[in-house]
Amino acid sequence: MRKIAIIGVGLIKWGELWETSLRQIAAEAVFNCLEDAGTDRIDSMFIGNMSGGLFNGQEHLSSLIPDQMGRNNIPAMRVESACASGGMAVRTACIEVASGISDYAVAVGVEKMTDISGQEATYALATAADQDYEAFHGVTFPGLYAMMAKAHMDRYGTTRDQLSSVVIKNHLNGSMNPNAQFPFKITSEQVMKSPMIADPLRLLDCSPITDGAAAVLITTVEEAKKLKRQPVLISGFGHASDSIALSSRKDILQLEAVELSAEKALKMADKTIKEIDFAEFHDCFSIAEILVLEALGVVAHGDGGKASMDGLTALDGSFPVNSSGGLKSKGHPVGATGVAQICEVVTQLRGEAGERQLKNIKTGLTQNMGGSAGSSVVHILEVI
Repeated sequence: MRKIAIIGVGLIKWGELWETSLRQIAAEAVFNCLEDAGTDRIDSMFIGNMSGGLFNGQEHLSSLIPDQMGRNNIPAMRVESACASGGMAVRTACIEVASGISDYAVAVGVEKMTDISGQEATYALATAADQDYEAFHGVTFPGLYAMMAKAHMDRYGTTRDQLSSVVIKNHLNGSMNPNAQFPFKITSEQVMKSPMIADPLRLLDCSPITDGAAAVLITTVEEAKKLKRQPVLISGFGHASDSIALSSRKDILQLEAVELSAEKALKMADKTIKEIDFAEFHDCFSIAEILVLEALGVVAHGDGGKASMDGLTALDGSFPVNSSGGLKSKGHPVGATGVAQICEVVTQLRGEAGERQLKNIKTGLTQNMGGSAGSSVVHILEVI
C-alpha cells in the first residue's frame, strides 16, 4: 500500500443549528477542509452518517452532498457503523488512497439530530442497539452504559467521584475549544446535582444531542509534499466488531472490538500503546472513557477510574485524552464524531490547538465506536 497523509481538516461550530440544513453543514465542513489544505481537488468522497433517514427523512447522501457542493461527478459513498460511522468513513478513504484508486479522498462526517423531538432522537439512536433483545424491552443507551458502570463499580470499586472526574476534565478541555457545543467548565457538585438518567449515570455523564459536521482530506505522502500545508501521516488503522447485545458477550466490561481494532492499528503502525503520546476517545458516557482506557492497555482492567481521578488523562498528564473536550463537551453528532477526532489529533500534531495545545507530542490515536462498542475503529497519526 501507498503511504498516506492528511493535508486538510475542516470543522464547523457544533450545537443546535436551527438555521442550517444537513446538506449545508456537510458542505461547509468540506469547503473549510479544502481551504485548509490549499487545494480544491477531490477524487472521491466518503460520507459518515448514522441515520439521515430517521433524523432528517433524507437518505442518498452520496448524491445530496456532492450536489450541494457543485461536485456532481465525483464518486461518493455513504458509510454507516452507528456512532462509528465517521471513523469508518475515514478508514474507507484511507483504503481508497492507499490502494491507488484515488489520489485525493475526502471523508466527511455529518449528523443533524435536533430537527426532531427528544423522544424521536432516542428512538433513532436506539436503532444502533439490538432491537429484539434490548430496544424492544425499553433499554436505551444510557441504560446499557449504566449497566457497565454498575458492574465496574461492583467489581473494581470504581467510585462516583471517579466517573465525575472524566466529565470535569473533558469540560475543562472543551472550554478551550471554540467549536465545542458546551465550551464551559463544570464542577463535581454540578455533576451530582444534574438529573439522574440511569443509575449511576446522571445527565452530565451523558453526551448531548448535536448538529455538526467535520471533514478531512487524505492523499499520498508523495502528493502531500507538493503542497504547502504540513501533512500528518496516517501510519495505522484498524477495525473490529463484537456482539451487538451486551447479553451476548462473555464480559460486559471487556470491549473486545476496541481491543482488536487498536491491536490492528498499532500493528500496522509498528508501535505499542506506550509509544502513543495522546488520544481522542469515544466518551459517549463517562464510563466509556474509563473502559476504553483499559481496553487499549493504557492501564490495567479496573484501574481506569483511579487513573482518571489521579490526572493521568489530563492535558498535563502522561497520557492526555480528549483534549478537544470529547463527545461530552465538544458534542456528539454521531456520524461526524470520528472525523472530528481526526481533526483534533491533526490540529494538535501541527501545534495549532491554542490554549489546549499539548507539549512534546509526535504520535496520536483516535478511537471511535458504535453503540455499546459493537463496532470500533482506531487510527494512528504521526508527525512526518
